Formats: sequence, structure tokens, C-alpha cells
Amino acid sequence: MIRTTHKVIGKQQGAALVIGLVLLVVLTLLAVTGMNTASSELLMAGNEQFRQNAFQASATGIERALSVLPTVPQSGTPVVVANQAVPGSASDEFTTSSRYVGDDLNLPGFSVGKFVGFHYEITSTGTSARNANSRQAQGAFVIQNSGGGGTFGSINP
Repeated sequence: MIRTTHKVIGKQQGAALVIGLVLLVVLTLLAVTGMNTASSELLMAGNEQFRQNAFQASATGIERALSVLPTVPQSGTPVVVANQAVPGSASDEFTTSSRYVGDDLNLPGFSVGKFVGFHYEITSTGTSARNANSRQAQGAFVIQNSGGGGTFGSINP
């Protein structure tokens, strides 16, 4: 029995060392691949955050444009407000375009000639870091007293 054990040990000739090194190489490749995947996922998460920031900047532009809607001339010429910084942000901006589309004298549910509806179209583009951008369009409909005589004036003061 002692002779058999010596013969098996003598035939191995360092095979355990080679197998161990191969396993270390495989584990190293798995670790490097895992690190690359984690880095890529971190970059993708950052891009998604910047895309969300651009979306929020665009929504801020819509809200700002709605707040100054009475100043839009009723000529159909768009009023463009370019590159406005989003409050509280270092890199986010928005650009808006507000345009008078037309009016409606026969509003359903209202007395004929007593009220007029003004149609507006607002487009806002928000931008953020890494060239992230988002574009939103919003329609607005303003109802105003027509002045009582069946005619209407501008909503501008």
C-alpha cells in the first residue's frame, strides 16, 4: 500500500499549482468584468438623473410661460424666452416659445357673445448636463369676459 501512494504522488508533478493558477485567472477576469459592469451602470444611472433634470427644467419652463401668458401678443408671433436658468440648479436651463393660436366665440356651456376663449400653445425645452434635453408642449385656453357687447378685446391689460 505504501508503494501505491508514492507512485500517485510522484505522477502529479505540480498539477495542483497549474489548476490553482487557472482558477485565479478566471476569478480575476470575473472581478474585472464585474467592475466594468458596475462602472457602466453608474454612468447609466447618472445619465438617467440628468434626463430627469432636463424634464423638470422643461416643466419649469411651461409653468413660467403660463404665468406670463397674458403678455403674449395676439398676433400669432411666438414669444421666445431663451436660456433661462432653473432656480437652485447650476447647469439646468429652459427655453420657451409661447404662441397665440386663435380664439373661440361660441364656448359650449356659456352664454353666446358674453365670453371668449383664447387658445395658446407653449413649447418648452429643458437642458441639463451631458447634453440631456427634454421637450414638452402644452396647450392653454383662457376664458375671458367679452365686454358684454358681443365683441371682445385683448386679455392684455
